Amino acid sequence: MAVMGLMMACVQARGYRLTPFPAAGPDSTAVIVCPGGSYFWLDRQTEGYDVARRLQEAGISAFVLEYRVAGVPAFITHSRLFRRGVRYPDMLDDLQRAILEVRGDADRYGIRPDRVGVLGFSAGGHLVALSGEQFDRCPGARPDFIGSIYPVVTFTEDCTHRRSRRGIIGDRSPRYAALADSLSLERHVRPDMPPVFLMNCLDDPVVDSRNAVLLDSALTAGGIDHRYIQYATGGHGFGATPSKTSPEAAGWFDSFVEWLRGLFKDDQAR
Repeated sequence: MAVMGLMMACVQARGYRLTPFPAAGPDSTAVIVCPGGSYFWLDRQTEGYDVARRLQEAGISAFVLEYRVAGVPAFITHSRLFRRGVRYPDMLDDLQRAILEVRGDADRYGIRPDRVGVLGFSAGGHLVALSGEQFDRCPGARPDFIGSIYPVVTFTEDCTHRRSRRGIIGDRSPRYAALADSLSLERHVRPDMPPVFLMNCLDDPVVDSRNAVLLDSALTAGGIDHRYIQYATGGHGFGATPSKTSPEAAGWFDSFVEWLRGLFKDDQAR
């Protein structure tokens, strides 16, 4: 009841879906998977369900989050010039609600409530990192770790992914410049941010590779425990599917699982 009360008090999200892929065995780590899609749509299959199945096979419970996005009509028609539509903080509300729900159902799924993290791709990579910077707005929703894969990072530099910026902020806002700053991850790394796994490819044709470099530099400057892997080739939008990327970039998944297990190595030894 306490968890449910907290959920309703801090997050009033509606219209989202959380699909569980529980792993066998007790005391599993849990990962909430956030697909990308420029905050306009979601790649549910490649960056959602397929990733979750691989995590499940690795003994890690996964939960695919279909968070609210602006939608294709808003992308085509610029309808949010005339109505609010979906925009920040709706998608962050959804992720924070999901973190609370997974922790609240820890016994049901056989997971550790102190091992609930987030893994996101592209715009989803931006969203999960944002949850590690803005968890004060929702008590109890701080993720225990973050995986940010070929992420959108900045909304103020010349390497901005403009479609994602428009997707999360909207077509017009009196606070557009202030929001662009506050949602630029590299500008708001905090000393109590969770550990971060960061990956991208230099040949990414969608999100400029300098996005991840900016975040890596900010995490380094902030003294945040993190691992950054940059591949020469691999592209974008491949999720955890080896056939959709280069042989080198396909190795990110095993590296992430190894990193994740290392985070809790001392805990497991006790």
